Amino acid sequence: MTPQRTLLPDWARDRGVILGVLTVLLVATLDAVSQVQLTGGYATGAIVASMLSASRRTAGVGVFSIAVALLGGIWGGNIGTREWLVRALLCVILAALATTSAVIRDRREARLRRITVIAEAAQRAVLRATPTEIGHVGFASRYVSASADALVGGDLYEIAATPFGVRVIVGDVRGKGMQAVQTAASVLGAFRQAAFTEPDPAALARAVDDVVARLIDEEEFVTAIFAEFRGDTVAIANCGHHPPLVLSGNEARLLDTGEPTTPIGLDPHPVLVRHPWPPPSRMLFYTDGLVETRNADGAFFRLEAIVPDLARLPLDDALEQTLVRLRAFAGNRLTDDVALVLAENRSH
Repeated sequence: MTPQRTLLPDWARDRGVILGVLTVLLVATLDAVSQVQLTGGYATGAIVASMLSASRRTAGVGVFSIAVALLGGIWGGNIGTREWLVRALLCVILAALATTSAVIRDRREARLRRITVIAEAAQRAVLRATPTEIGHVGFASRYVSASADALVGGDLYEIAATPFGVRVIVGDVRGKGMQAVQTAASVLGAFRQAAFTEPDPAALARAVDDVVARLIDEEEFVTAIFAEFRGDTVAIANCGHHPPLVLSGNEARLLDTGEPTTPIGLDPHPVLVRHPWPPPSRMLFYTDGLVETRNADGAFFRLEAIVPDLARLPLDDALEQTLVRLRAFAGNRLTDDVALVLAENRSH
């Protein structure tokens, strides 16, 4: 069985032990040199260790603290006195409290690890690996959760090769956490079924809404965009989502997706819009975590900053660089999930 590990990195755990031991030695030195009676002060090392180290390491520092406290009576010349006994007893109590605190934190972290594993498994079951190429269309995708501890959120994407062409959905569930994951799973399940029977993306969007509306609460909804690539043409149905960014040559523009409509779950009636999509054009689908991210000054992230990378780099590298720029812009503090799908026409 693999031993349980704290969520703290190795260097932090080792630092906790080192700082704890040094604290004990520092208190002992001060006590010996200045004769300052620091009641129970040796246990400070265990308290320091409990903040950074696992319970076993904290207990080790605590035992060391108690030993130094007991031996302190030798150089203090008060061994066996009432003062020496009181100081030793207080050191034992404080070391025990520090160890108990570390045990409680270890158990809390163990529960968090279990929840994280379950949540990540659920997320990966929802967001299956996407193909790198279907027919003449190349793809790359990325998902980044705003959660620091788990890949959990309500952003979604899926790609399907159907008799009507290559179909894509990118969406964003209102809310976060496991409830959002469940809603995303409902949307993707409905898409995977209807994508092979509905004649166009607008009909596909209505079919997905018919299923999802019966499964979610009244206050829930999902913004989503549906695309169908066939030859050098793309058909779009937009249900309250951000329009995709089209890159063709040196030009980058937001695609016109027609009149806005309500999101999935709120009875949408999207307009089907068709556009030419000549090779080697690219198209970026994204969720609002990309364009609604702010920097320290409150300014929004601008798509113009990533256009050169999206246009010239290989698809996977382009998305990686996009996330690098986004994190740098936000100071590595993303507040919303981000889903990205980059498509390229390779029919030439």
